[in-house]
Amino acid sequence: MTNISNLTGTTGAQAATTSTPTNPNASLGKDDFLKLFVAQMQHQDPMNPTDNSEFMAQMAQFSSLEQMSNMAKSNQELVSALSLGQAVGLIGRSVTYTDASGAEQSGVVEKVSTEGGSPVLTVAGKSGVLPSSITQVA
Repeated sequence: MTNISNLTGTTGAQAATTSTPTNPNASLGKDDFLKLFVAQMQHQDPMNPTDNSEFMAQMAQFSSLEQMSNMAKSNQELVSALSLGQAVGLIGRSVTYTDASGAEQSGVVEKVSTEGGSPVLTVAGKSGVLPSSITQVA
């Protein structure tokens, strides 16, 4: 992986400096894409500059990447809001759920809280009940 900060003020031959990534499983994000794009523009060969159509294609790719990232974030927020709304709708209802040991438990949903962005129910005084473990609602 080329370290972009090492590219400033170097020629193409000097740009071969590499560094160990801090997270080898991480994927490139929109900021990384933009940094690579700017580095490419700074270090292009003046005798053979990037073609305008290539430049526009890369800008379109960047724009698409940014919009997909924004849409994915919005979708995740929508899913979280819908999950919480469904959980709140269970307050005061009798439910049957499967506990961690696999036994069926029943009770009235008393409270809904969030842990890590996911709703967690309190049923008959027992907290930590996941909505996905509910098998019956009365």
